[in-house]
Amino acid sequence: MSNQEIENQVDDQVAAEAVVEAQPIEKEPSEAAATNFLSTVLALKDKNPKVFFGAVGGVVVLLLIVIFSGGDSKSGVSKSAIKELVIGQQYVLKSANAYDASSTVRLVSVPGAIAAYDDTEEADRNGACQHMAQNTPVSVLEFADAYGKKNSYVKVKIEDGDCKGNEGWALAIDVQ
Repeated sequence: MSNQEIENQVDDQVAAEAVVEAQPIEKEPSEAAATNFLSTVLALKDKNPKVFFGAVGGVVVLLLIVIFSGGDSKSGVSKSAIKELVIGQQYVLKSANAYDASSTVRLVSVPGAIAAYDDTEEADRNGACQHMAQNTPVSVLEFADAYGKKNSYVKVKIEDGDCKGNEGWALAIDVQ
């Protein structure tokens, strides 16, 4: 090969590499869209800053409205209301916190013992007239306040069943 042919080959290779370098690198469609959007936004910022900053402010205001608008105050967890009980009236025992119909209502001899009862002892689990079935008829004898709430506990007298005539304290919310 002559020098002329070698130079022509080198020139052809350099020209081919220049063509490859000059071709733009293809981006994925999502990258291209993001780049186009970003360039459009930045061009808007340079050409018309009032519109740009107005749009940014509008988006911020919408986000703040969504964040601080809150929800419907009635759509929270519903609490069982304590009934206005009257001494001498008859009611039934019904656990406000239990969905199981076979669950029982605990009666104790001292009002505050309900909050801290521990039935790990066999006598506590199987004691006579301590765990009453739901819908057991009772009559209200007196009330006790606790933890800053008026009439939190109710002394009841059992009106039916094997425990008829026995008395005990129950949570007021469990007497309905």
